[in-house]
Amino acid sequence: MATNAIDQTRRMLSLVTYLRERPGARVEDVARAFGITTDELISDLHVLPMCGTSFRGGDLLDIDTDGERIWWHNADAVGSSTGEPLRLAADEATALLVAARAVATLPGLRESDREALQRATAKIEAAAGESAGASSRLSVSFESEGGVFADVDRAIAERRRLWIRYYSPTRDTLTEREIDPIRLFAVGHTYVEAWCRLSEAHRTFRLDRVAEIRLLDEPSDPPPVELRDLSEGLVQPSAEDPQVVIEVGPGGRWVAEYYPHDSAEELPEGGLRITLRAPDPASLRRLALRLGRDGRIVSPSELADSAREAARAALAAYGD
Repeated sequence: MATNAIDQTRRMLSLVTYLRERPGARVEDVARAFGITTDELISDLHVLPMCGTSFRGGDLLDIDTDGERIWWHNADAVGSSTGEPLRLAADEATALLVAARAVATLPGLRESDREALQRATAKIEAAAGESAGASSRLSVSFESEGGVFADVDRAIAERRRLWIRYYSPTRDTLTEREIDPIRLFAVGHTYVEAWCRLSEAHRTFRLDRVAEIRLLDEPSDPPPVELRDLSEGLVQPSAEDPQVVIEVGPGGRWVAEYYPHDSAEELPEGGLRITLRAPDPASLRRLALRLGRDGRIVSPSELADSAREAARAALAAYGD
């Protein structure tokens, strides 16, 4: 079942309480209780050990699974069973209050969630005392992506279709589309997976590339699709994809950080020789143009030749 970011957060908070009361719970039983797949549950369990009792980490949740059962090894040391209240330093309380006030202003937030957030904020303010004063002098404003997120989240919750004007960097064009949103997720940037009525296919859209958005009255009705496991990243090359070799100088080392690759060998003077796989090697021509003097495609030779031709054509256009 498709879920949105707010529902997932709510589920994970409930999961902590559920697991505390059921040591050694079976993975299948927990997934069934929360109405999710075992893969979605395992994904949540990969996130929970990164959560703790403070912004600096504190006592992290020591939760793991052997694939059949879930074990929480420090449940007694973390949380209410110790009888110790949560303690926040002044900077932690300030950061939490500023974030809470900002989220409470998001359009599209369910009114019940907004009220719950405001009640929690008031309790933190009372507990923080004078430390809360600094937070009142700070504010956060969301850029357009925040409004797009709220509209997409609402569309998923209400099962409504969306109209978007979307920028495609590969074609440098704006297109108008109607989409049936399926889920929101974040991998570096925030995306929405949806069924695109224009292309009649499953597509992924980056929220910061949505130039305009409207909720439609038509119900969202995407065909059944198997959602990908994104724990390894948005781009997951296959071993059968064509191999591409790129050499970059010191100014192009970022390529190894942003592109999944098979190897990255050090070159003299701080460069890298990067071997990667791409289902559509031609899409890397744009990368070659972006790198300019900081990189070049070594192989396959036909891709290197086409990248050089594209660079010549671009230079000729500037000359004209």
